[in-house]
Order: sequence, then structure tokens, then C-alpha cells
Amino acid sequence: MVTIKDVARHAGVSVATVSRCINETGYVHADTRKKVEDAVRALNYAPNEVARSLYKRKSRLIGLLLPDITNPYFPQLARGVEDGMQANEFRIIFGNSDENEQKEQEYIQTFIQNNVVGVISSTNRPDSDIYAKLNIPVVFLDRTSSDSPSVYSDGRKGGRLAAQEMIARGSKRITVLRGPVHIRPAQDRFQGAVEVLEEAGIVYNIIQTSSFSFAEAESWAKELFAKHLDTDGVIASNDIVATAVLHEAQRLGKRVPEDVQVIGFDDIPLSSLLSPSLSTIRQPAYDMGKEAALLLIRLIEQGTVDNRNIQLPVSFVERDTTRKVD
Repeated sequence: MVTIKDVARHAGVSVATVSRCINETGYVHADTRKKVEDAVRALNYAPNEVARSLYKRKSRLIGLLLPDITNPYFPQLARGVEDGMQANEFRIIFGNSDENEQKEQEYIQTFIQNNVVGVISSTNRPDSDIYAKLNIPVVFLDRTSSDSPSVYSDGRKGGRLAAQEMIARGSKRITVLRGPVHIRPAQDRFQGAVEVLEEAGIVYNIIQTSSFSFAEAESWAKELFAKHLDTDGVIASNDIVATAVLHEAQRLGKRVPEDVQVIGFDDIPLSSLLSPSLSTIRQPAYDMGKEAALLLIRLIEQGTVDNRNIQLPVSFVERDTTRKVD
């Protein structure tokens, strides 16, 4: 690998002179600068992304923080972000926080140390001081903040759709799996579902969950049927939890959708491959990621934007865990 010392040796100058040329931090005679530039080309010297950003006086690095990459929903977001950034010649440094605050702080520090010019975060703590103290643009993805740019789907509409479709298909004793209380989009979808159920006078039960992870989904599914065995309709907090509910219902000998209907949320790729395939509320994850990338780029290049909060629509995807409407 060619180093800055090799460039200096080839150009016949000091390492300090090469550094001044790259970083543009001091005077370098035009003839000397040409020697350095010729040496860079001749040796095909390629600084790392941080050094490259210094060379160009403008970083092209973005920090992307996700809470759990084992959840198939978040890689869909990430792909949208990556494609949006790649098309505009930005590069990504990625962090997976595992919903751990200490790990999240460490990744933010890593982003700063690597000279990122913006951050996209799907944090569970959007109002944390970690972000308020940053001197670079931040966009929250699939999360909302009281005063920061955000890209998210219409969670309340999604919750309402799930409840409306469940009622239209004949469920009378519905259980709602409520997502983590500290995540606003999860509460939006919960509130939307409950609004419709109460408007229709439908009896419903609630199972509180604390995350969207695979690890705990099975226990919530077991709790649901242990407490409410006669449930004939389940509105899940996401597709992973809905999958666990489907498996537990089948283990108990319940027929889906004849005995119990299940509606998920997200429409991850796995949902269409289950047996029976999962009816769900689709969030346009890829589009959300791409919109977040474009919003952050506008903030970096323009400083301010008119539309700081972008809400994308959701839709009901009918598959085989719900009955057909007559």
C-alpha cells in the first residue's frame, strides 16, 4: 500500500509538505505542489476516506445508526439510505446499537472521529443530548423528534387500517400487542388501532411489549394465548411478533385464519414466505431510507430545508392470515 512517505520520497519533498498540499493548511509553492500532485497520480496514492475528505476540504462520509440489524426491517431502511447516498457520491459508516445506550454513544463518537458531515439515526432516544450537542445535521429515520428532521411512515393510519381490516373480517375478541412505550411510531400505531376498536365498540385486550426483537417475541406470543385463549384476532406490533403469534397459534392447534386472524406491521420479506403467508401493514422501508438520505444531503448542502418532516403512506397487504371479506 502506498503511503504518504512514498509520495514525499517520489516528489523529493518532506512528508510535512505533502501533508500541507493534501490538507491545504499552509503555503506551498506552485512548482512544489505540482511535484506532489504528479507523485500522487504516478503512485496512484489513495488516501482513506477521512484523509480524502481533508484533501477535498469537504467530507463525503455519513454516519448511519440502526438499533437491530437482526430485524429484517432495518436492512431495508439501510439499503434505501445507501442507494440515496451512493447516487450522490457519499459513503456510509454504519453502526448497530443493539438498542444499547452506551453502544449508541460510542458509535456517535466514532462517527465524529471519522469526520462525518451528517448522521441518520433510527435511535430509540431521539431527544437525547447525544444528538442535541452534535454540530452536524441529524435526520431521524423511522423515528420522530420534537424539533429535528425526521422521515417516518403514518403509524396512526397503519394502526387504524389494521383494526378496520380485522373488524371487516369478523373478529370480535381482539388482542393488540402494544409496541415499546418509548418509541413514538409504535405508540402511534397502537393508538390508531385502539381508536378504531373503541369507535366500533369492539372488546379488546392489550399485551405490552418492550422491543421489536426476535429474542422476546416468542414469550409475548405465549403470554397472549395464556391470558386470552379465546382471542380471535391479533394486531401485532411488527411482523416478527406476528410470526411468533402465528407459530404459537399453530402449536396450540388453532387454525389461522379460521380460528384466529393475525395482522403484522412492516411487510418484511419473510412475511410473504410464511405458511400461511402474513397479512400485514406495509411500511415503505426502502423509500423511507432513500428519503432520509436525500433530506440529509439537502441539509448538508443548503443548511436549511422547508420540509423537515417527511411522512410516507402505509397500506394493507392482504395475504392468508386474514379471512376474505364477503
